[in-house]
Amino acid sequence: METVSVMIPEERVNARINEIAEQITKDFAGKSLKLICILKGSVFFTTELAKRIKLPVKLDFISVSSYGNETVSSGRIKIIKDLDDSICGEDVIVIEDIIDSGRTLSFLLEMLKNRKPASISLCTLLDKPSRRVVEVPVRYSGFEVPDEFVVGYGLDYAQNYRALPYIGVLQFED
Repeated sequence: METVSVMIPEERVNARINEIAEQITKDFAGKSLKLICILKGSVFFTTELAKRIKLPVKLDFISVSSYGNETVSSGRIKIIKDLDDSICGEDVIVIEDIIDSGRTLSFLLEMLKNRKPASISLCTLLDKPSRRVVEVPVRYSGFEVPDEFVVGYGLDYAQNYRALPYIGVLQFED
């Protein structure tokens, strides 16, 4: 059995997404963007962010896995679904729900850079730098979180808790 306690309330999440969208709009003024949503966890964040960026945006999706149904990364990265369209010459922002060890994002960013985008930036809702094994260049970050297992706003545990409108801490009861 597990319980969830609120870490970051819905209002703070929404306010921070607004701030990130404003910064992206300013940084890429006059350009169009391709947002790459890392499935499945980033869907909620990506759609909310895309609605608030005041520039033309296109969406594409990629699915990678390093967790399965575990609470820690296995370190093995598998591409489950690749992008549908080319990113060559595009200004790309990769959208992640949480950066933990950095292994998955490091692998993914290198793979995407080889596809010759005009630029590539990383945006994450949550950042857990205390767990970092591989450094990744995070350009836009919502919240830094401690080393706890978080759920909600797209983040899950065994496919549960994604639809929570806030960020919560998952605690397991004996």
